[in-house]
Amino acid sequence: MKHKSAIETELKLRIPATGPYRPLLEALGFHEVHPAQVEVSVLWDRSGELRAAGSALRTRSYAGQFRLTWKGPKVPDPLLKIRPEHECGLENPEALEAILRALGFAPIQRMEKVRAVWERAELEACLDETPFGCYLELEGDPQAIRAAMEGLGLAPDRAETRSYPELFAANGLG
Repeated sequence: MKHKSAIETELKLRIPATGPYRPLLEALGFHEVHPAQVEVSVLWDRSGELRAAGSALRTRSYAGQFRLTWKGPKVPDPLLKIRPEHECGLENPEALEAILRALGFAPIQRMEKVRAVWERAELEACLDETPFGCYLELEGDPQAIRAAMEGLGLAPDRAETRSYPELFAANGLG
């Protein structure tokens, strides 16, 4: 998204396959920003302190970019995942990893999925293919998320409240 808020608001929905949702996203005014490609994410922690605080530190390689993201504790919500988030791009991933290790951080989980990113003015949509199923993530304004979910014909019972790290671990992949 062009102007990302310091608060991440998103909804992850289980879908049977990503292909049928491409024309549906187009019909709702989305355009594809990054075609489907591999995304590799690594979670870092120091003696479990981030996890204990409900936070996460992630490095991600996707679409020719390398990013560092900190996510804070989740705000309670029955449907949406809402949490503080700060992210920046990096030129030298090897130097960052050396810095993290020097500060006592270690990689604790590696995740790989195929992701396509779609956007429209107030919303980002990601079509994700994981080893344990397909998902559609909607991120942005809460009202726009709900409207897009309805426009895509997806009911709230398709919502997946677990994070990708939790899903990878639950499926024996992390």
